[in-house]
Amino acid sequence: MSFEEQQEEEETFEHTLLVVREVSVYKIPPRTTSGGYKCGEWLQSDKIWSGRLRVVSCKDRCEIRLEDSTSGDLFAACFVDPARRENSVEPSLDSSRYFVLRIDDGRGKYAFIGLGFAERNEAFDFNVALSDHEKYVRREKEKEAGETSESDDHIDIHPAVNHRLKEGETIRINVKPKPTTSGTGMLSAALSGNGKPKPIALAPPPNAALKIRSPLPPPPNDPIASRIASGGSKEPTDNTRRRTEPLSDLSQLKKNLPSTKGSGSTGAAGWAAF
Repeated sequence: MSFEEQQEEEETFEHTLLVVREVSVYKIPPRTTSGGYKCGEWLQSDKIWSGRLRVVSCKDRCEIRLEDSTSGDLFAACFVDPARRENSVEPSLDSSRYFVLRIDDGRGKYAFIGLGFAERNEAFDFNVALSDHEKYVRREKEKEAGETSESDDHIDIHPAVNHRLKEGETIRINVKPKPTTSGTGMLSAALSGNGKPKPIALAPPPNAALKIRSPLPPPPNDPIASRIASGGSKEPTDNTRRRTEPLSDLSQLKKNLPSTKGSGSTGAAGWAAF
């Protein structure tokens, strides 16, 4: 067997998308309106079969098979077109667990039957399996269309050109030197025309002999500051002490005393007045 035949045989394999162990099939009355089917109109006596459901896919074909749970015999099959799923599978208007299937015998005859799931999550998985198959078919078609467009659009009109150097050939590149004096930074300003750095003039240090005066003024009662302000005259420490002590000079007090000449009563009166 060749590789191509083996690949074709692998592509014809069927993939089971969903298996539900037990479903119910009903005989439904003809639809009287174009609105849809309602499972509330189906009677329990209209139940005609119960068994297993399988959703099988092969390439772009999807099939819903109703099989016997024990023997696996096929009861009915519904072929689903990915582009027109609503023509083969139609949900019920009044319940999410019931559907209407269009079954076909393969010879042009078809009929509509009611399909019911026992659990709501089983009906949800049934919808998801059909949707996944539609997405798979859509992706495959887009992939084929993309490959076809790439093969058609990619046309190489330029022949291959050899740009390698032949033996003995060289390449000459002229590089202009970068001027060093055209900069405007601090380094360029410090350099002279011959490339030597200019000497930087620094201010001389302050004279150490000069006295640094304190920026703060002296206190108001400072005697030293007052002597400096008066011309630097020096007074003896005794005079200074006498001037600063209020009771050191009693001459003014003696002048204010009364005279001691006269009688004792006058002196007593004078002392009393004092």
